[in-house]
Amino acid sequence: MKDKVSAEIVEKWLKGWCLSREVPFPVSYTSGFYVMVGDEKQKERFIFPELNDDFFQLANSIDEPWIYLKVSISPEEFINKIPERWKLQPQGYMMTCFHPMNFPKISLAEGYHLEFSEYNTTFVVRITAENGEQASIGRVSLTDDMAVYDRIITERNHQRKGLATFLLKELEKIALSKGVTNNLLVATEEGKLLYETLGWKLYCLHTSIVIPSED
Repeated sequence: MKDKVSAEIVEKWLKGWCLSREVPFPVSYTSGFYVMVGDEKQKERFIFPELNDDFFQLANSIDEPWIYLKVSISPEEFINKIPERWKLQPQGYMMTCFHPMNFPKISLAEGYHLEFSEYNTTFVVRITAENGEQASIGRVSLTDDMAVYDRIITERNHQRKGLATFLLKELEKIALSKGVTNNLLVATEEGKLLYETLGWKLYCLHTSIVIPSED
């Protein structure tokens, strides 16, 4: 894990995230970045590559629900220094893979098939079951020299069949076909274990807090 987090890397990941989610690109905000998301339970997000006074000033001034603050550091370093109205979210992990992924020999499980779609510079791979049910889905957004992977999901009743690994392999094929070999994503705790087996490395923590609504 890097001691000093690059604002450039964080911004490139964030641009890919915005492409995937079809929201406006990030803009600079003091020492970090701001995105107008516009979702009911994520109105806005502020992202900081490092913990500093800019982060603490926002944490003290915001009391509106569903505005996220995100910072590339462990929550233990700030959680007791901010108002109690802020609630810690599940830990995220920003990861990099600046070379082709290390895939095992794998084929698509029997009874499943692939579907492909795209929008802007985001490519979507979907795996569906014989009954038409979505089993797994993921996206890769190409921005600058980065492939940013987002929303890699396998439905619970289709897990343990290698679908996520096969899906990632198909997404990487698309990125490589466009000449992009640098990969970025933010993983959950569970996803981090899979990505590590494929050659990804932890770049930094991605810690989120939000004020939930009372209803």
